[in-house]
Amino acid sequence: MTRLGVLGWPVAHSRSPVMQQAALRAVGLDGWAYQLLPVPPELFDETVRALPAAGFLGANVTIPHKEAALALADRATPLANAIGAANTLTFGEGGIEADNTDAPGLLAAIGDDVPQSALVLGAGGSARAAVHALAKAGCEVFVMARTPGRAADLPAQVVDRPVEAQALVNCTPVGLHDGDEPPLDPAGYELVVDFVYRAGETALVRAARGRVIDGLELLVRQGALSFTGWTGREAPLEIMRAAVQ
Repeated sequence: MTRLGVLGWPVAHSRSPVMQQAALRAVGLDGWAYQLLPVPPELFDETVRALPAAGFLGANVTIPHKEAALALADRATPLANAIGAANTLTFGEGGIEADNTDAPGLLAAIGDDVPQSALVLGAGGSARAAVHALAKAGCEVFVMARTPGRAADLPAQVVDRPVEAQALVNCTPVGLHDGDEPPLDPAGYELVVDFVYRAGETALVRAARGRVIDGLELLVRQGALSFTGWTGREAPLEIMRAAVQ
């Protein structure tokens, strides 16, 4: 049995297992399994280092472990190093390799119509990936974060209040829980991207008036890249989309 999983805290809400299991079945990898791996921050390092001996080939990484995942890796892709965070780990003879599929996954979801400017909320692992992806695509990026110092090294202008921009990108966990209000009024933004997903829609997605890219589409896009990296097979995007709905 070849095992894969998703590391997070909390992680019970994750739809990665149902999505990745559907993809594995679709390409005929019946001897593979994908599971939840709930791990608190204080146990992250020792848990990850024990996974290869338990039959794991790799793992996705979600809140709050993306920066810790890069720090513990034996080697990392240039993209993960540039971003400063990893959402994909692969275990092999050379040790633990870290990669980041959040950044290319975001650009794949946006397509050819990349916004000229964007306000990114947050400064954690997802925000770092979003900023690097958008900046590399030629977008002028602003970052507003609860801890502005965490964004000081990003290719973006750090702001302390909302600014006018074509796109709004939420990389905070606001919206994950019942009763959460939108982290910011999305009125006036032509494109709203929300990394958060939950049963139903997030408050931010519901309030958006322009084009919306929700957390489920981002999950599919980054998960497809991880899937291909681990299996060497083309990811069945439509099957993965259907599985997470």
